[in-house]
Amino acid sequence: MSRSSLGRAALRATCAMAAFLADGPSLASAQSVAAHRPVELSFSAAQAHTEPFARVELDVVFSAPDGAELRVPAFHAGDERWKVRYASAQVGTHRYRSVCSASDDPGLHGREGTIEVTPAEGANPLYAHGPLRISADRRRFEHADGTSFLWLGDTWWKGLCKRLSERDFAALCAQRAAQGFNVVQIVCGPYPDEELLDPRGANAAGLPYTAPDFRTVNPAYFEAAEKRIQQLLDHGLLPAIVGGWGRPQAGGRSTIDQVGLEGYRRHWRHLIARFGASPVVWILGGEASDGNGPWAALANDVRALDPFRRPLTYHAPGDPRLSIREGNERFDYDMIALGHDGSNTANATLAMLRATLAQQPARPALCGEACYERHMQSNFEDVQRHLFWTLMLAGAAGHTYGAAGIWHASVPGDPGITPVYDWTTWREGLDFPGAQQLGLAKRFLEELPWQRMEPQPTWVDAGLHAAGIPNELVLAYLPKRGIYDWSGFEVRGLAPTVRYTALWFDPASGRRFPLGEVTGSERYATPPVPSPQDWVLLLRAP
Repeated sequence: MSRSSLGRAALRATCAMAAFLADGPSLASAQSVAAHRPVELSFSAAQAHTEPFARVELDVVFSAPDGAELRVPAFHAGDERWKVRYASAQVGTHRYRSVCSASDDPGLHGREGTIEVTPAEGANPLYAHGPLRISADRRRFEHADGTSFLWLGDTWWKGLCKRLSERDFAALCAQRAAQGFNVVQIVCGPYPDEELLDPRGANAAGLPYTAPDFRTVNPAYFEAAEKRIQQLLDHGLLPAIVGGWGRPQAGGRSTIDQVGLEGYRRHWRHLIARFGASPVVWILGGEASDGNGPWAALANDVRALDPFRRPLTYHAPGDPRLSIREGNERFDYDMIALGHDGSNTANATLAMLRATLAQQPARPALCGEACYERHMQSNFEDVQRHLFWTLMLAGAAGHTYGAAGIWHASVPGDPGITPVYDWTTWREGLDFPGAQQLGLAKRFLEELPWQRMEPQPTWVDAGLHAAGIPNELVLAYLPKRGIYDWSGFEVRGLAPTVRYTALWFDPASGRRFPLGEVTGSERYATPPVPSPQDWVLLLRAP
């Protein structure tokens, strides 16, 4: 897809979003929407309600052409206004009826109508191919139409706060999309390293809630937030929305303990109602575990509340199968987050990934946080390459990167965190070389049948990493070694009758160094590497 095509698609999506955020036509008029895109319906309460956000629940039951029904939560949009958002892959006439806990309010209860869903349109893959789901082998992500999705994420935990201007946010979106990223992990709720309802978490419209038990919502906050979420979507960046941070915060207790389970349930119902019809995935909580709140119970609520079944995980500060143990089967993919201690973290993450992939039931797994580039003046681009290549060749479904300055939305004079880890600004972090190098890595993998590759540790010596497809493809990663070391290595397990084409891929620059054909032996001894650094070897049969 060309950048101009994506730009035209983004323009169409932006125009659609203008309608998406408007009050919409009366319920007597049928609306038309393309498949996979959300349509919005508005409702007006006929009477005033005390604490409508906390005390009134409005659902809309949609019936698809095949007869399947979805009960979709609506959200309070301020004053007497309520809205519901719905999306479907099924072309045809969809019917709906509203069901409200205030059944005596004719403005909210018993309203009926129809929606016409037309074929998918545009070049944006999130709409052209549909939202994400888990592949049949339970090891990868794919779009609703079966198109493979190689996750390459960036970390913008505090990206919805007012420190980033609209121009700043647009610049982040444009550069990461151009580099090949397709996911952004972003918090819409309590932030890490902050007090509950900390002013630093506000956007231009204020804080998301006006009470610590989340009984009273600030609709203007979420209206501003959803414009940024839509910007991500317009750039082909999948929002991985985090409902809030899990570990104890500056206030000494975890946010779910401070807010209470019912308050967090209201919050998640609200997130699902606003964003669930869009192509998103969910991250229940950051650094969530059984030891810092009733996250398992909340996961059960989120699964029950989400009619669209968007993939759900949590950002695990340890083993993702054990940090939240009870009901762990509710999660659709595993996310590992072990810290930022250079090679120690890289090695621990690799070991955890391998152990996680060995568990049943099978799930896609990936690193969701490790060794942010230049975080606390460490973890330079060679560490980023090492993480990506070792984890991908071990069977990861993708990888999430992070950069100092960006994850905490730092601007000159205000790093957004206390104590200060980094005085790096988002603008400085945007141009760190590791992000560009991971984009090159993703594009290289997408040239190959990466979906069918399996880890092949016996094909190379200890300390190297390999994956591939027997008799078809070998991909081996040689980690960075000492200076003045040009020595190559040996690959085993080749088919002597297969003619392979060999090349070195430079993971730092994307350059390729052809090595000619390889045939007639089960082993291949590479020539010396072009320079003393890390290298990727590709052997591929026609």
